[in-house]
Amino acid sequence: MNSNTQNLEIFIQAPDLQIPTRALTLTPNLTIRNLKLSFLSQISSIHQTLVSSSFLTVNGRLLSDSDTVENSGVTSLSTLSLRFRLSGGGGDGGATGAESRDCYLNMYAEKKPDKCDPNEQRLSKWLNCALSNEPLKHPIVVDYLGNLFNKQPLVEALLMKKLPKAFSHIKGLKDMIAVELAAIPGSDSPSSGDVKFQCPITGMEFNGKYKFYALKSCGHVLSSKALKEVKSSTCHVCHKDFAESDKIVINGNEEEVILLREKMEIEKMKLREKKVKKVKNGETGICDDGVKLSGTKHGIVDLKGPQKISGKIETNGKDVNGLKANGKRFKAGDSAPAHANKEVYASIFTSSRKSEFKETYSCRSLPLGRN
Repeated sequence: MNSNTQNLEIFIQAPDLQIPTRALTLTPNLTIRNLKLSFLSQISSIHQTLVSSSFLTVNGRLLSDSDTVENSGVTSLSTLSLRFRLSGGGGDGGATGAESRDCYLNMYAEKKPDKCDPNEQRLSKWLNCALSNEPLKHPIVVDYLGNLFNKQPLVEALLMKKLPKAFSHIKGLKDMIAVELAAIPGSDSPSSGDVKFQCPITGMEFNGKYKFYALKSCGHVLSSKALKEVKSSTCHVCHKDFAESDKIVINGNEEEVILLREKMEIEKMKLREKKVKKVKNGETGICDDGVKLSGTKHGIVDLKGPQKISGKIETNGKDVNGLKANGKRFKAGDSAPAHANKEVYASIFTSSRKSEFKETYSCRSLPLGRN
């Protein structure tokens, strides 16, 4: 009789298993884990992962596996719900596949760079202006490092002093070289898209796959293959002479850009030394080619040459330039006619007389002497 009163009768429902609610009679000292084992053993073969992934709730409250039925607050005729945890990292308490929380957070903390098609980057560098990123169109210029620009935005950036630091070596028009790019026939049509250029000798496309050189002497852009196959010291297009140092690599690699920068610095140093030498030779009156200079323009007075005759004509102790013989400046009042007021006479020729009257806030005082 006492044993019957100690047993509890409860109901268990399992919505995830899609089975009807079942009634169980159990003792109050039975653990929740054993309760799950006894219930699952009735419906299927017991699997350890199935027991560990399930949990029981009563009135929405989660029951711990280590607690007993009596300690969990389960009373007779209570309805318990059996649920299963979903595996995977869905934010529902399942496994995330990460060893720790730090590993899980680091997967999102490290921002991966956006992938860009290398072919698009290469075409953009060869077909667009290095400053404005607009399609190249004439007039086109190249700097001494091989960067291509549309001339108009580059000049505007120089005037507005908004040139990026990467192009700080460009100080003015002397640091630009006008180039001529040969367009592919039909590339100027609206349906062709971006403007494409080619080598005028070999017909190789100007797309970054081949090496091109700009000739500083004439500005024509030729492929490396054209310069190698047809060896000549003159341009293949305009037949103008050029030296090996006149070739500038278009969009070269890092090593080629370093060599171009060193060559640019050497040329600037030579130009600076040449200017200093001209200044020094200008003081002695001898130019680089041995021609002797003279005249006040170069700061040299030829004492052996004929002296210039002064063009001043003195009249009654005064010259026509307005200076007296003693060096004082001429005043109109000193030459006033007889019976004339000097101040009135001088006011005809000058308006530099300082007024002794001052303006007030409400009105403007007029000099009475003028009326």
